[in-house]
Amino acid sequence: MAKTTGYSIYSRTVKEMTKVNRMPELYPDFPKQKFDIIYADPPWDYGGKLQFDKSSKKADELDPTKNIFVSSASFKYPTLKIKELELMPVDQIAKDDCLLFMWATSPHLAHAISLGHEWGFDYKTVAFVWDKMVHNPGKYTLSNTELCLLFKKGKIPQPRGARNIQQLIRSPRRAHSMKPDEVRDAIAKMFPSQARIELFARGNYDGWTEWGLDVLDQQAENFTLTTA
Repeated sequence: MAKTTGYSIYSRTVKEMTKVNRMPELYPDFPKQKFDIIYADPPWDYGGKLQFDKSSKKADELDPTKNIFVSSASFKYPTLKIKELELMPVDQIAKDDCLLFMWATSPHLAHAISLGHEWGFDYKTVAFVWDKMVHNPGKYTLSNTELCLLFKKGKIPQPRGARNIQQLIRSPRRAHSMKPDEVRDAIAKMFPSQARIELFARGNYDGWTEWGLDVLDQQAENFTLTTA
């Protein structure tokens, strides 16, 4: 007898809510420019892990007669598996001296370090620790923080800006996976004159080049509104 899972109980709901990339390619083209600073928040794939009733209930505790809360990262945006992320030619947009700031959820910490190496960088340290000021459920301890890792290719880009930036950022959690603006602003203070790009960006920010599906969607919406 097949094992009952949350997916088997709520498979139709999962299929309807899962976000998919409608583009013919896996991801948009990168700009031709090279950058000193790359800031990335990869859309990590969790292999179909679901949360029910805002907790990690087992399948035998679920009630299929109730329209309970079902949550997954893939409901918010198209996720990418580690092998797909590794195919991204990030090294092509990195200058010989370049820093990569990459967000990594705790379950994907090892993957994040491996991904940075695959993109042509060496892992150096944890640049930022984000205290979300609220916790998520976890199998071992409650999850309060998220890490932004720092990788380096070549040397640290010059000239340097601020050198008194704090590692710990306390900022309330907002929409799913949205990172605090304070981190982007801190990176800009550290490297104010460098060419900077944000990968998987959700909006447009002064002094940054943005890349990602959300940015393309916003550009398409603005174009429609302008030409309507």
